[in-house]
Amino acid sequence: MPFSQAIMDVVIPATFIGPKATFTGVEDPEAHLTAFHTQMMLYGGSIAVHCKLIMSTLTGTTLDWFVSLLDGHVTSFAQFSTLFREKYIANRPPPLVSYDIFDVRQYQGESLKDFLNRFGAQVVRLHTKDENMMVHPFRKGIMPGPFGESIIRCRPKTLCEIRRRAVTHIVAEGELTEKRGSIVHIRPRGPSRPQPMRVHEVTIKKKAPAKQQPYEPRKPQTRGRARKDVPPRHNFLVELKELIAIPNIAERLKMPAKTDKRLSSHKKDWCFTKGMATLYATFYH
Repeated sequence: MPFSQAIMDVVIPATFIGPKATFTGVEDPEAHLTAFHTQMMLYGGSIAVHCKLIMSTLTGTTLDWFVSLLDGHVTSFAQFSTLFREKYIANRPPPLVSYDIFDVRQYQGESLKDFLNRFGAQVVRLHTKDENMMVHPFRKGIMPGPFGESIIRCRPKTLCEIRRRAVTHIVAEGELTEKRGSIVHIRPRGPSRPQPMRVHEVTIKKKAPAKQQPYEPRKPQTRGRARKDVPPRHNFLVELKELIAIPNIAERLKMPAKTDKRLSSHKKDWCFTKGMATLYATFYH
């Protein structure tokens, strides 16, 4: 073990209560030593007892580091404290300066109680002896609100006065928060009577669903107005070469009757259609 044989030979009484502080390797080493000394002041014990009990507060990689030290290398608690601080010096927060307190500002939605506690913790880290100098940074950091307006109208002289005046606002702020979060029970409504129909009110009934009918293709429609002077076109089933091959076809042909109707712009098509219609009527009747 890293501790000397003289420290390891000390027997700890069975009724002795060990410290509750623990160190995992990410905390501030100075804060851990301070917490350990504070608890050992209540329990008492010699320096050798302190050395053996400090091992019970180390966990994880910190305990592995302690076990890896040379056997019998640590002979006192002061030597252990020096090695412990040097090993985890990177975990120590940077020291604050006086003007850093002006960067402490109240967040959006942060209660007055939380901001006052956070501001007070930063003042303690500054190790300042004159807390009255912290009144101005507090007034700069607090957000606009009832308490901020009160310390502007009646400026406090000390930080203790700010704490006393903030008590009333903290209590009121807590009651308002609790009231906003409470559930309001809504009185159930009874069965409502049917309202009479107004004179100009029209009741809209749902239409019955239309019956589905089979799809029928649309008939072709002619564009524009139908002209009366153009005879209808006929779809002949007999080709022209077959008509010519019929015997005595010339005797059966007749000239189309004269008419006063006006020809269209396509005169040949009109005459051919008119003539074929006459030929078709003569041949089949």
